[in-house]
Amino acid sequence: MLEDALARLFAPWVRALDLRVLDARAGEVTLALPITSVHVQSAGVLCAQTMMAAADVAMTLAVMTRLGGFKPMTTVQLQTSFLRPISGASGAARVVARVLRMGRSLGFGEVQIISADDELAAHATTTKKPITPVSTAPVTTSTRSNGRSSVRSF
Repeated sequence: MLEDALARLFAPWVRALDLRVLDARAGEVTLALPITSVHVQSAGVLCAQTMMAAADVAMTLAVMTRLGGFKPMTTVQLQTSFLRPISGASGAARVVARVLRMGRSLGFGEVQIISADDELAAHATTTKKPITPVSTAPVTTSTRSNGRSSVRSF
């Protein structure tokens, strides 16, 4: 269920993170985050944007394990503290997400990003909210003659 979700539910750039499920149980997911040159910033460390995206994905999957499957949801809050850098040469990190509480309208969780040296590199808290999808139609962006973008659903 979770590998399938990684392959089809997320935007293409998120899928390009190449996250892999290492472990899963009700309310908790551990992912492998491969570190490649596209995830490393100019100082030679894993960039914050990659870590936050991985944390958000991990929490979505953890909520899925708690709910027994995918339900459309959005991130209401994602607060991340970066505790130490992860070397771009380290190869991988682990992302551990835990659901702390699931209510009817909000789910609360925490995420730890752990270096290959088993050091806590980042800690995040997050809040998820179930939503009703606006549309399941593909969305395209086009440029109008006045140079402004418009978004259309088909």
